[in-house]
Amino acid sequence: MPKNTNWLGDIFGGWLMSHADMAGAVLAYRRASGKVVTVAVDQFEFRQPVYTGDVVTFFSRIVKVGNTSLRVGVEMYAERPGTESKDQIHVASAEITYVHVGDNRKPKAVPHRNDNNPGA
Repeated sequence: MPKNTNWLGDIFGGWLMSHADMAGAVLAYRRASGKVVTVAVDQFEFRQPVYTGDVVTFFSRIVKVGNTSLRVGVEMYAERPGTESKDQIHVASAEITYVHVGDNRKPKAVPHRNDNNPGA
């Protein structure tokens, strides 16, 4: 939307970062089976601008599961309406760390899985 753009018509980087954090948090919440909080943005790389009207898709994957933390990779792709190509453009990548917390907001162990796939 126009309210999310800078004076050149590009989407603010903070908008993209905010949505990447939400996309990563959904996966972290599911894997931890409970509340998570963001503790670090370990990496964020802007590869291409995102324009007003782009349809942005977020893909997240578990990178690492620790005792109380989870590191999630988020890849962002844009589809540009009005272009002949329906190819998705890789616009950004991030790695974000979340900590699983209990009702008291203190770190809580992430449940163990009996498989070798931490993102399952």
